[in-house]
Amino acid sequence: MNIPPAPFSHAQVREELKLIRQKAQAQKTPGNLKLAFSCIDLTTLNPTDTITRATGFTQKVNEFAKAYPEVPNVAAICIYPNLVSTVRETLAAPDVKIASVAGGFPSSMTFAELKTEEARLAVANGAEEIDIVLPLWAFLDGNLHYCFDEIAAVKKAIGKAHLKVILESGVLGDIERIWQASFLSLEAGADFIKTSTGKLPQAATPEAAYTMCRAIEWWYNKTGEKRGFKPAGGISTPDEALLYISIVKEVLGDEWLNNRLFRIGASRLANNLLSVIYKKGITHF
Repeated sequence: MNIPPAPFSHAQVREELKLIRQKAQAQKTPGNLKLAFSCIDLTTLNPTDTITRATGFTQKVNEFAKAYPEVPNVAAICIYPNLVSTVRETLAAPDVKIASVAGGFPSSMTFAELKTEEARLAVANGAEEIDIVLPLWAFLDGNLHYCFDEIAAVKKAIGKAHLKVILESGVLGDIERIWQASFLSLEAGADFIKTSTGKLPQAATPEAAYTMCRAIEWWYNKTGEKRGFKPAGGISTPDEALLYISIVKEVLGDEWLNNRLFRIGASRLANNLLSVIYKKGITHF
C-alpha cells in the first residue's frame, strides 16, 4: 500500500475554507435545507436504547411523509446492531435505509474476527449499511496494513451492503493523518468515509471534511469510482449542515449532493432543520 502525501498544507486548507465559508452564506435556501434533511442518517446510539424506543423512533420516520409532505424523508435510520431487526420489522417509509454501527463501536477495541461477524450478523438481520470505526489502536501505531486488512475483511463479510468507515478525525487531528486514514479506507473498500462517532469530545470539523473530500476527489480521478462522505458528531444547526454541503459542492461538485454520496450523521439536526424550513418550533423526532 503506497499512500501519496496530502497535496496541500494546513495553511492552504485554511485559505480554501475561508472562501468556502463566504460562499456558504448564500446556500441557505429552502432547497438546500430540504437537501440537508434528506441526507440525514437519523441516529440513536444510546446505552438506554430499547426495543420500545427503537420502535417509536422508527414510527416517527414512518409518519413523517404524511406530516410534512413538502420535505423528503431522512436517508437512513442508524442504530445498534441488536436493534436492526426491530427497525426492519417496523420501518414502512419507502427509500429509508437501515444503517447499523458494528465492529466494536465506538472504540473498535476488539478482535477483527468479532468485528466481521458482528457486521455480517447486522446485515443478516436487515441492515443495508454498516458503520465501523477505523482501528485507531493500530493506526496510531503506524500499522496501516492491519487497518487495511480489517476494513477489507468487513467489506467482504457484508457483501453488497454499503460500508462507512469512521476515521475519528478529531483524534487524528493532523491533516496528513486524516489524509492517510481516508486513503487507506477508500483503498480497502469503504463506500463512505465518515468523520466521527460523536462519542468523543472531538467531533466533525470543516478542516477534516475538506481533507476527506479531497481524498475522495483524488480517488475518483484515479479510478473513476465515486465514494461518499459523511460528517458526523456535533452537527446540530442548519448553518453547520449547510457549511458541509458547501464543502462537498466546492470540492466534489453537485454530483455528490444527494443521499447516495453524502450523509450527515445527526439526531438533533432534523428538528432544527424542520423548524427553520417551517419557521416555527418543531419537535417531530
